[in-house]
Amino acid sequence: MKVSKIDVLNKIFTRSFRGYTCAEVDAFLQDTAQSLGDLAEAREALEARVAALEEALGEHKSREATLRDTLMTTQRMMDDMKANAQKEAQLIIDAANQKAEVMLNQTHQRLAQLHGDISELKKQRTQFEIKLRSILDAHVRMLEADKEEQEKLDDAESKLKFLTKAGA
Repeated sequence: MKVSKIDVLNKIFTRSFRGYTCAEVDAFLQDTAQSLGDLAEAREALEARVAALEEALGEHKSREATLRDTLMTTQRMMDDMKANAQKEAQLIIDAANQKAEVMLNQTHQRLAQLHGDISELKKQRTQFEIKLRSILDAHVRMLEADKEEQEKLDDAESKLKFLTKAGA
């Protein structure tokens, strides 16, 4: 049974012939009531403090859970961002490789075209040299033929002069 300060103060003892001294019992009851009252007040204060601490603990646990969730979410976001950055970097590298491959193919095609053009120009030069030689040979032959004809004419002219000198 729980006894409070008021129960102790209101307790009335029956009187007997050889009982305790009323003043001592009353003083003891007064001290006991005071002690019980102080203990009750201390208990209420402690219970209030425990309730406040439990509430604060609950808030701290809630904040801890929120922080943990936030950290996990942030970590996931960082992982996602890192993965996306790696994917984007790979896409950029792939695009650069494809562009380089296209440029390399174009360069090879241009080089092949230049080699073909050089070969064609060499053929044209050779054909030009052949035509020029044949033209030069033809002119040399014509000059030689003219020279021979000129020599024949000169020979005929000198014979004619000789004959005209001899006949004159």
